[in-house]
Amino acid sequence: MPYLSELYYQAYQAADPDRKSLILIHGAGGDHLSWPSQLRRLSGYRVFTPDLPGHGKSRGHGLQRVSDHGTALAAWIRSLELPRVFLAGHSMGGAVALWLVVNHPELFRGLALISTGARLPVNLTLIEELAAPQGQPAVVDRICRWSFSPGAPDSLIQGVRKSMLGIRPSVLSGDFLACDAFDLSQELGKIALPTLVLVGETDKMTPLRFSEELAGGIPGAELEIIPDAGHMLPLEAPELVAERLRAFLERAQGEGSIA
Repeated sequence: MPYLSELYYQAYQAADPDRKSLILIHGAGGDHLSWPSQLRRLSGYRVFTPDLPGHGKSRGHGLQRVSDHGTALAAWIRSLELPRVFLAGHSMGGAVALWLVVNHPELFRGLALISTGARLPVNLTLIEELAAPQGQPAVVDRICRWSFSPGAPDSLIQGVRKSMLGIRPSVLSGDFLACDAFDLSQELGKIALPTLVLVGETDKMTPLRFSEELAGGIPGAELEIIPDAGHMLPLEAPELVAERLRAFLERAQGEGSIA
């Protein structure tokens, strides 16, 4: 897999110029594999799935502000030299996606926000525990408990736990500091792209009200609630998310305002 602008990424059907391009941004404590194959290989699209700075195989030490992640990704996207792309983000990745479309709208043709919000406040106790590396296992356990619906398979939960425990404590701590400092609630009206907001019905990390704020603040945004799914919506319902995302992308391509 390639590196570009210090970021590692996976590319699906990258050599096919006839396909529209989609970029997927993972959430806190994740990497490109946080997106299941149904989305990383979404049929009919060129899909680019980067590891954020300090995550997965990307270089760097992690960042503590959403805007810094956004700046790094903007440079990476420009380096790809693609026509305007579709952008999707999950959780903290959704915050990064929001920052990107507010600050670099010329790069994008549509936006999908999954299990995220215009504000992402974090419990102070969690931030304090993450500041001490020895506190990471207990915090990761708690995050995993909060991130899935009651019916999620234990194997899925344990897979996320193992992956998150493999991240340097400073990077995980930085992710949650970045989330806590993030607030674009006053900027949503600036977004002039077709936008889909997806949320799991039982999401405890970014409850439904966060998605309602997004859909209410972004002109023309669509809101869809996925039943019986939690915060890790792409992992819990990959086929359904892929179906909803593909249908949205097709609608967005049909809108005359999209170049």
